[in-house]
Amino acid sequence: MIKNKKYLIVSGVILIICMSLYFPYPNNRIIFNRVTFMSFPISDQDGYNLLAIIGSFLFIFAMILLVKGMSSYHVRTVIIVLFAYTLLPLGLVAVYQETVAEGIAAISYDGEGTCDFERVSEDELNGECQLLITNHSGDPVTFEIEFLDPYIPDKAYRLTSLMNEGGPYQITVEADREKMVEVKELLDISDFPNHGDGGGSTNVHFKISDGERERVL
Repeated sequence: MIKNKKYLIVSGVILIICMSLYFPYPNNRIIFNRVTFMSFPISDQDGYNLLAIIGSFLFIFAMILLVKGMSSYHVRTVIIVLFAYTLLPLGLVAVYQETVAEGIAAISYDGEGTCDFERVSEDELNGECQLLITNHSGDPVTFEIEFLDPYIPDKAYRLTSLMNEGGPYQITVEADREKMVEVKELLDISDFPNHGDGGGSTNVHFKISDGERERVL
């Protein structure tokens, strides 16, 4: 089954390096991506990402070495490695947050939050956001939320980040609890010419901070 151990070892080392390049903790580093290959944001709001392109080639090279290192079960091995490569970082983050993480380091987010905006008048919007946030630590955690806009070709356009005009929002999540955070605001948008007039956002991203530390989720 094993044809060349050296190939397998080198393949494993390269895969670990690739995984570390865009490890999904403490920050979500691909929220502004346009084109993604595995965990690599090939293109984002700033254009093509050289590090991600290099990482993609390294990943492909590692998979070639993996196949060359096996004498049989090539397809099965590749599928198993792909699943492990995708799930292992999430598993490591979960173990860390459930054991030793404290403060905002112990906060997780399901990534499926929504924000809805309804036009009240020419200069006002009703904004409402819902975010499912979990505190994995044994102590209550308090932090502030700053909403982030997703990638939009016209960088001056604002929608989700308009919620920050009603902030700052201070949130407390009790120990070992999952909390549906609801934020509602009547927003004055008279000073923002490039804004949405209504609608909604899904898979909302935001920044949390506790004074000295911050994370992007």
